[in-house]
Amino acid sequence: MKFIVDAQLPRRLVYFLQNAGYDTLHTLDLPQQNATLDSNINTLSIEQERIVITKDSDFVDSFLTIRQPYKLLLVSTGNIKNSQLETLFTTHLIQIIKLLTHHSYIEINQTSIVLHQ
Repeated sequence: MKFIVDAQLPRRLVYFLQNAGYDTLHTLDLPQQNATLDSNINTLSIEQERIVITKDSDFVDSFLTIRQPYKLLLVSTGNIKNSQLETLFTTHLIQIIKLLTHHSYIEINQTSIVLHQ
């Protein structure tokens, strides 16, 4: 499973996912870095079958209208500390991976994981 972490999420999440064995990029790793257009992120996501991890509702709109990106993990926690975000992913990573194996759009918040159709 491969991921691309969007600009408003910390590089620390990339390191966490890489240490867990997942091929993960941050938008900072791309040529235009955090200025990379959403459409370019969508294209990369589809070409490389990367799941976009984002807080940006524009990706939700794109996914619901044109089914891009490849798959989507929406982080809707509001502003939390990076350590809290890492704890959230540590606690739920196995469940997130299982859900993304069979579903294309899930959302994680501070209390639950929501499966979207």
